[in-house]
Amino acid sequence: MVDHNAGIRSIDAHGVIGDMRTCALVADDGSIDYFCWPDLDSPSVFTALLNGDEAGLFTIAPDRPNARRQQIYLPDSNVLQTRWLDDDGAVELTDWMPILTEENTMPRLVRRVYAVKGDSRICLKCSPRLDYARAETRATVEHGSIVFQAEGQRSMRLAGSETLTLDGNTAVADFTLKEGESATFVFGCAEDRQVMEEDLDLCLKHTLRFWQRWARQSNYTGRWREMVSRSALVLKLLVSQQHGSIAAAATFSLPETPGGERNWDYRATWIRDASFTVYAFMRLGYTDEANHFMSWVGDCIERSSDLPQKLQIMYRLDGGRELPEQELDHLSGHGGAKPVRIGNDAFGQVQLDIYGELMDAVYLSNKYGQAISHRGWKHVVSIIDYVCNHWQTKDAGIWEIRDEPKHFLHSRLMCWVAIDRAIRLAQKRSLAMPYERWLKARGGIQEDIWTHFWNKKKGHFTAILGQDTLDASLLLMPLLRFVSATDPAWLATLDAIKERLVCDGMVKRYDQSEMSDGLSGEEGSFAACSFWYVECLARAGRIDEAHMEFEKLMKYASPVGLFAEELDARGRHLGNTPQALTHLALISAAYFLNRKLSGSDTQWQP
Repeated sequence: MVDHNAGIRSIDAHGVIGDMRTCALVADDGSIDYFCWPDLDSPSVFTALLNGDEAGLFTIAPDRPNARRQQIYLPDSNVLQTRWLDDDGAVELTDWMPILTEENTMPRLVRRVYAVKGDSRICLKCSPRLDYARAETRATVEHGSIVFQAEGQRSMRLAGSETLTLDGNTAVADFTLKEGESATFVFGCAEDRQVMEEDLDLCLKHTLRFWQRWARQSNYTGRWREMVSRSALVLKLLVSQQHGSIAAAATFSLPETPGGERNWDYRATWIRDASFTVYAFMRLGYTDEANHFMSWVGDCIERSSDLPQKLQIMYRLDGGRELPEQELDHLSGHGGAKPVRIGNDAFGQVQLDIYGELMDAVYLSNKYGQAISHRGWKHVVSIIDYVCNHWQTKDAGIWEIRDEPKHFLHSRLMCWVAIDRAIRLAQKRSLAMPYERWLKARGGIQEDIWTHFWNKKKGHFTAILGQDTLDASLLLMPLLRFVSATDPAWLATLDAIKERLVCDGMVKRYDQSEMSDGLSGEEGSFAACSFWYVECLARAGRIDEAHMEFEKLMKYASPVGLFAEELDARGRHLGNTPQALTHLALISAAYFLNRKLSGSDTQWQP
């Protein structure tokens, strides 16, 4: 699945491995061409995916140029296997990252190549380029291993069971495995003794056992169990074991427009994803992850109490508030998509919808997890008072437009959700609140949406005040219970979205000819919106249509079941990968559609 026409590895030709501190992408040609270390939001060590092999690459592959290549995950795990098959033999490459069990251990890559059938010549090349390929990286031989160093950077080491030599500053090995033989290599911190001395058979056994035990906690037993389980495993990879945050995606600056400028850093946590995260984890039975995430969100709220807007739209994985955007001019970008960006200036935007997602998460957490504390409720009261005072303000909206702020229906909707969930929570827990004020504000927002965002001429809701624009965020209206999924007004809006934004199950966020977002180029379809569309169809009673659209979307997954942020017209992946929001939306759609197809009367109620 390498995109030979473009001369680059396609985004969907990768699996992902990780240890809940960082992740690496493994291409189906045996190359690790993306890896940030030691943390997910640390500078990259291998960056070939964004610049070509000279920006850092770690390849292990057999000399079988005509072999068929496949990738699979070992069952119920995040241990990845790349396979080469031809008439003369078969080779397997198993990649994993050991689960960190001690505070002083560092993330490391373990790669084991095995000659399944026939003898195979194996070629290895490892050329880290530290600090986003900005630092001059030097390699030296030390006690049979290779140490990579750069000024101001922590040194890294490659050790293995076969002889390693140097070609300039690249570690190389060329060896033959007889049928039934294997070789193993470990890449990690130069000071970590486990890189040199670890029992790797036991390490693989423990890593598999960890993932399989976690995966089997899921209570989902319906259709598409494999895809739901893979989505849950992806989300677990993106969770910070240390902090409890969850990254929006594992990568930075993979393009939403081929060769274009829509290249963003998603290695941060968006508050927007909060309710979807809690919803997915709790519904599948992973309450510990949901509670840990809400604790992290609570800490962010605590640290943001001095902000005039009360909350940022995103935070660093450690809860930090600053994510300044930088352009890496020395990198050419995936397929020439420039600029390559790290950090994200959207952290300073006003996006009023985040209060709705936050309060939906707080409400769900209290209903199915831990009860809110007195101090936590005081923060909620302060936040809802802010929403009551500012819900009519223009903002950048859910899609983080880099254009003039506007009055978005989705932002209004989520302000309504924020107040609605706060009222429900207060009533459920008998908590003190300014009931009349909140009730009046909730009613005011509801009236505003029906009065000013309902286009009588078009006969459907519109996304921006005073315009005829549609955008796919309107699909959340019935999912968040603002409007009935079978209300004629909503069904007319759903049909308008189908006509103008949907093609073969793929849903665009908005028509860029109708809504300026301040950027050039046309992006692909948004995968999360596509799954929201399926759920809306199912809730509207259009079960056969929802089922068909969902099956189409399943075919757009990568060969190992991953989804990036967007899809192009051919269903190939665009944008950062794997994306949490897409997999969260997949879980929600699969859960509800399965319930409808099975005829079950029981439902997990948000």
